[in-house]
Amino acid sequence: MSDTMTEGVIASWLVKVGDTVSSGDILAEVETDKATMELENYEDGTILYLGVEEKNSVAVDGVIAIIGEEGEDYQSLLDSAASAGNGAVKEAPAEAPAAESAPSSPSIDISSIPAEAITMPKMSDTMVEGVIASWLVKVGDKVSSGDILAEVETDKATMELENYEDGTVLYLAVEAGKSVPVDGVIAIIGEEGADYDKILQHYAQKESGASEAPAPKAETAPAAKAEATPASKAAAPPAPAGTVTAPGGRVKASPLAKKLAEEKGYDLASIPGSGENGRVIKRDVEAFQPSAAPAASSSVSAAPIGQESYTDEPVSQMRKAVNKRVVDSKFTAPHFYVTMDINMDKAIEARKGMNEIAPVKISFNDIVIKAVAVALKQHPQVNASWLEDTIRLNHHVNVGVVVAVPEGMFIPVVRFADTKQLSQISAEVKDLAGKAKNKKLQPEEWEGATFSISNLGMFGIEEFTAILSPPNACMLAVGGIKQVPVVKDGEIKPGNVMKVTLSCDHRVVDGAIGAAFLQTLKQLLEDPVRILV
Repeated sequence: MSDTMTEGVIASWLVKVGDTVSSGDILAEVETDKATMELENYEDGTILYLGVEEKNSVAVDGVIAIIGEEGEDYQSLLDSAASAGNGAVKEAPAEAPAAESAPSSPSIDISSIPAEAITMPKMSDTMVEGVIASWLVKVGDKVSSGDILAEVETDKATMELENYEDGTVLYLAVEAGKSVPVDGVIAIIGEEGADYDKILQHYAQKESGASEAPAPKAETAPAAKAEATPASKAAAPPAPAGTVTAPGGRVKASPLAKKLAEEKGYDLASIPGSGENGRVIKRDVEAFQPSAAPAASSSVSAAPIGQESYTDEPVSQMRKAVNKRVVDSKFTAPHFYVTMDINMDKAIEARKGMNEIAPVKISFNDIVIKAVAVALKQHPQVNASWLEDTIRLNHHVNVGVVVAVPEGMFIPVVRFADTKQLSQISAEVKDLAGKAKNKKLQPEEWEGATFSISNLGMFGIEEFTAILSPPNACMLAVGGIKQVPVVKDGEIKPGNVMKVTLSCDHRVVDGAIGAAFLQTLKQLLEDPVRILV
């Protein structure tokens, strides 16, 4: 269901054994690495076998169901699939699983508890954890299957987390803004008043393998534990009214208050505390006015002007995915680069004329996309993908266009770009860029590029190299148009030049092939009427 999918999770079955189904019926909802999608049936008959329970995963090409004539013997099909090494086929639910060696610790039985753990689903192929961007429910709320529980920030986009259980929200495992690993518990839904401690213990034991799981409802660590003893045990200065000191002269303060006071250069002992038992907390430090502090001794040197500070920002899921992708690409694919200057004088004139009649404003980037698409049809070796054992020469031209967003980047795809008019390309790119920045892109809008373009010309960048976007064999880096002296008919005249650099995967594209592609691209852009023919 996606180009990177290796397995799917049966989010919910819409049929059961014994049901009669027809071609076109929806059998199940399947959670892929990109989204939750409907699984359509293409056979008429009776559901004889369902091979996997809801919430469990199945490898691509694994058997998930068998449809046939009522009463038909299907065991030979399962035996055949199993003998072929299909690890996805499991014993029929009615049969007891084979005995396994005794675990090191007794398993916790949660089957009788009227509650269900909601775990973090894997929403993309590279996702290892998700961030709860916002909760849309709270403990005590009644929820039904189909309700949206939360917005989850994945490495690709912010997506809605759909509920598949009816009941009451008994427990929320993390606060908004916190991350949870894939398959980690994020909530528990069940009958009101159900004791869900054992469920948490079960998952904690499953995760750690320890004989005893940590207490599920553990509160914040005691204050005494949070207050680390300072390295220096010299006597603290006398505390002002409202400040409480611990034995040894230490000022009682939260760790955050201590850090903030240190960053601001404040003396904790001079700050009145408003927290529990006079403890100095964050708001006390923020509200503190240094002028209210006791006058410093004349022997103390003046504090330096300015202060050192920084902010640690957590890495977004998208940024983590981008980082992994570019590192894998850079150190796996042998990159080489070819650069060419392109005279854009005629393209500038052509664009001016086009925009006098075009229904949408056509940009230079739109012209480059169209020219690239036409050039790719003439050089199919460049419109290729590396697939480890094979090289795929794509007959269609889908051009990916890099769009920068605060959390990283998206590469939405202009499909069949060679067949589209410039005004169509312009409108589509604007629409896709808007969706990318608002995290509204759908999987079919970011998958399937056969070639990609990264344009930094609008930022005044003259020349750069781009890291390949696997499995594409090539990527074009486009710089800005700059007026420079050029030689025309033996004379030096001003001209508008744009530098482009083609990044190539040497496993697929050789230098001569990359150079020939750029020659064609240069001819098309220096005489734009060619791209319209």
